[in-house]
Formats: sequence, C-alpha cells, structure tokens
Amino acid sequence: MTGQGFLQIAVYLFTLLALAKPLGAYMARVYQDESVGLNRWFGGVERLFYRLSGVDPEQEMRWTQYALAMLAFNLFGLLAVYCLQRFQDVLPLNPHALAAVTPDSAFNTAVSFATNTNWQGYGGETTMSYLTQMLGLTVQNFVSAASGMAVLVALIRGFNRRNSNSIGNFWVDMTRSTLYILLPLSFLLAIVLVGQGVVQTFNPYQTVNLQEAVSYSAPKLDADGKAMGDADGKPVTETVSTQTQTLAMGPAASQVAIKQLGTNGGGFFNVNSAHPFENPTPLSNFLEMLAILLIPAALCHTFGAMVGDTRQGWVILGAMTLVFVALIFVTVPAEQNGNPALTALGVDQSATNQQAGGNMEGKETRFGIVNSGLWAVATTAASNGSVNAMHDSFTPIGGMVPMWLMQLGEVIFGGVGSGLYGMIVFAIVAVFIAGLMIGRTPEYLGKKIEAYEMKMAAIIILIPPLMVLGGTALSVMLEVGRASIFNPGAHGFSEVLYAWSSAGNNNGSAFGGLSANVPFYNFMLGLAMLFSRYWLMIPVLAIAGSLAAKKTVPVGPGTLPTHTPLFAVLLIVTVLMVGALTFVPALALGPVVEHLQMTPTK
Repeated sequence: MTGQGFLQIAVYLFTLLALAKPLGAYMARVYQDESVGLNRWFGGVERLFYRLSGVDPEQEMRWTQYALAMLAFNLFGLLAVYCLQRFQDVLPLNPHALAAVTPDSAFNTAVSFATNTNWQGYGGETTMSYLTQMLGLTVQNFVSAASGMAVLVALIRGFNRRNSNSIGNFWVDMTRSTLYILLPLSFLLAIVLVGQGVVQTFNPYQTVNLQEAVSYSAPKLDADGKAMGDADGKPVTETVSTQTQTLAMGPAASQVAIKQLGTNGGGFFNVNSAHPFENPTPLSNFLEMLAILLIPAALCHTFGAMVGDTRQGWVILGAMTLVFVALIFVTVPAEQNGNPALTALGVDQSATNQQAGGNMEGKETRFGIVNSGLWAVATTAASNGSVNAMHDSFTPIGGMVPMWLMQLGEVIFGGVGSGLYGMIVFAIVAVFIAGLMIGRTPEYLGKKIEAYEMKMAAIIILIPPLMVLGGTALSVMLEVGRASIFNPGAHGFSEVLYAWSSAGNNNGSAFGGLSANVPFYNFMLGLAMLFSRYWLMIPVLAIAGSLAAKKTVPVGPGTLPTHTPLFAVLLIVTVLMVGALTFVPALALGPVVEHLQMTPTK
C-alpha cells in the first residue's frame, strides 16, 4: 500500500474517533432528558407530538409493552410503504409517470426499509416516484434507525436500574432519537452534500444532448409496443442509435444524508453512492463514508456515559476498531494486488497510485481503490449497505471480507443502536465464558448473568446464521433459486451466500450477479429480514427487562474487570470464534475456492 493510501485511512479513522466522544456525550444527555441546546427549538415540537398522539412521556413501560409498541409502529410503517408503492401510479409527485410496483417487489422493499436493511432489488430512478422515495423510503430511514437506537437505550437502562419492572418509554426514546439526533445531523449533512453537487429537486427528469451519437442493442417492439420474440421465444433485438440521454433527477440529497447517518444505505439511484448525483466528489465521498460509522461509534461513548463508566464504552469501541482496521488491511491490499490470473499473463496491475493499477473493475476513478475498499469495509461493518463500487467485481478475498463482516452479526460498529446492542450481547457471552472458567456466576456491569440472559443471547446469536445458511442451502437446492444465478461455479455460490448474509444481517448490499428481483427471492429474503430484525430486538428487550428487575451486585475479588484491554481481547476472540466456526465452511465453498481457482499453479 502506498503512503497516500495509509494517509487516507489514517485521516478517516482519526476524524471518526475524534468525533465519537462529543457526539456520544451529546446523545447521552438527550436520552437522560438533560438540556442539549436544541430543547428551546424542539422542546415544544416534542411536547406537541406527545399531545397529538396521546402519549404520556412520564409513563414507563415493561419490556413486553416496549416490544409491542415497537412492533406495532414498525408494522404500520411497513404497511404504509407497501401501499405507497402499490398506488404510486395514481399519487402525486410522479413526474416520470412510473407504474405501480409489483406486489412481491413492494413487499420486499417495504420489509427492507422497515427493518433498516434497505435491500434494493429495483432501480430507484426507474421504479420509485418522488413521493414514494420521500414519504415512504426516507421516512423509514429515520424511524427504523430511531427504533434501533431506542432498543439500545432500553438495554442500557436495564443495566442502570435495580428492582425495576420498567425500561423506559418507546415513544419518547424514538421521538428524541429522531428529533434531537437524526434530524439535525441529516439537515447539516444534506446542506453540505447539495453544495458538493448532490441533486435536490422536484423537477422532472432532464433530456440532454450527447457530444456524439451512441449505438446500442434494444428489444425490438411490435406495433403494440411489446417486445418481439423469435420462433424459440427468445427476445429479438435491434441496433438503436441516439444522440440524447435522459438524466434522472429528484430530491436525493435529503435521502442520502439519512441513508448514511441512519446506517440504512438504500440509494436514490440504482448504482447507489457510485452515482455522481449521489456522491459527486472525493469530499462528498469522505463525508458520506464518515457518516456511516459516526453514530455507531459515538454510541459506544453514550453507553459508557449512561452506565457511569466511560471506560466500558471505550473498551467496546476499541475492540470494534481493532477488527475494523485489521480487515481494512486485508481488503485494500487484495484489491491493489489485482487479479493473479492477469499477472500470470504479463498484465501490469501494479498499484502505483490512487487512480491506477490493481483491480479497478467496478470502481469509480474519482475514488480509486483505497476509498472503494475502505467504503466496502465500513458499509458492511455497519448495517449500512450503501456502495460506491461494485462488490461483485472485487477480488475473491477483497469481496470475502465485507461478506464475513456481515456474517459476524454486524457488531463491528454495526447499525445505529443494533450494532452496539449486538456487541453488548457478545460481551455478556464473553463474561459468561470467563465465569465458567473460574466457577463463578458471571457479572456484567453489576448484574448477574444467569440462564435466562444466556438463553436470550443464544437466540440473538443463532437467528442470523440460521437465516443465512438455511436460506443459502435452500436457494442452491431449488431450481427456482438457481435460475437467478448468472455466474456458474464458486462465484455464483458466493453471490447467493452474500445475498442471504446481507438480508439475514439487515445490511442491504449485494453481489450484483444474482437477479434477486423475482418472487422467490423477494419473498424469502423479505422473511429473512423480518426474522433477523425483530427476533433479535425482542430478546434484547427481554434481557433489558430481566436486568432491570435485578439488584446490583457489588464488585468483589472474583469480578471480571470489563474495562481493561484483556476484556477487549476476550470480546474480539468471542466474536471471531462464533463467526469462524459458523461461516468458514460456507466461505470455503465460495470465495476461498474462487481465489484458489484464479491463482496460477506453478
């Protein structure tokens, strides 16, 4: 790796970690109902929301009530997005007269955005109206992120409280997450992105003249405008020449800001953040990439501040960062080294600078290899899924790292709220393992970890692998699943495994070689997203309720310190061992085999 590459990664990490403390402290004050400066502007709005919705902000909820409120709200959002898609052809703000979305695709997209996955089996500019993008998808980007943050705060209260049967109020936590954190940050980022050239307009699509005519193959249409076929039913194409191009427009900047900050990732346009109207400059690329991990990193400090020991948050943040940095230095060199099969043929792929050399297939020259690889690791470390390069075009090892990051449960930073509560569950498992070693009931932050908590933790850890491995096996066994695989062999298997890893861990990115916008994958991946979101949230809330009802155990000679570097190492080993033991066999059938196939034998 060049010095310039090291510098770019170092600047990104320094900026991220420098912003984590002030933002984390601010969010802790928000959730502890302390003054944060914005109260004078938003306090009245917050109270108005409660009055109009009939919510008593002083009334606390048991964990079951909290879970039911969360599920009901998310179900309402899912149905709203589904209906918007199904009726968008007769609704306003559809200047390009886009048709209603098919039932299976509408179901998949509604589930995807409600669960903070933002898996997209469609092209945004050719499928979704402006109204659907704004009122449906963008709104869900806010509230799905806020739901994850609310569940995290409820879990933190479980550690703080003693002999209590309540863990807070879902409506209050969600409102404050949206009003005081997500909205202000998104507004600021959207303004900056517009200044960088990200589009934000209600104007219809624009047709512009090309510098020279372009010829391409297109389906031949009959008199009724339907695609023609030959005697065997195969489509008939013809060569078409054009001197114009239609440029998709729309209110993109407002959606791009929250898609990154809320670790949502769904792009306004089909190619996501590789599109120049979503991510036009190196500065916009840096800011969007920073936004992906900003809140997940800052929430670690929020956690430490709310439990009264900031060292607890720094240990978790340190563990996340160590794994993140290590995997950056696997992905980026893999891409800079290029394809060994081409090297064997004498093709020069040396990565002499940021803009040339190495594996540039599927990458934008304005970002280059380092920023493409760094983004790929960041977006799959977080539950984000936005892309500025085509992961399907990465080398086998370069593409395996983002896949494995998802398979770890997306706890290396992870989604806003969901990543940290997933890592806290792994911390509970780690102290349980340590307790077994010394024959003592394990404790974490003053609460005994007993059979009930471990059962809930087991559910949280096992559900995503069940969705991923079970779904992948089903897809390659059934003809309807194999029919969408366009690449044979190991890479085709990797594409299926990546899709299920993405849906089963609520990420949303994809290897593009799998045609997933078909009824089978739309329905099955939608079910995986639902299970992997809510069958994790509910056990987390159950743990929160159980911990809140317990008394605090004083620190004793046998208490495992959880604020030390030793515990950070134990936490990392726990996460990696679960990921390795669960997914290495599947990875061996996909990217590992593909790497060996493309490596020339001597």
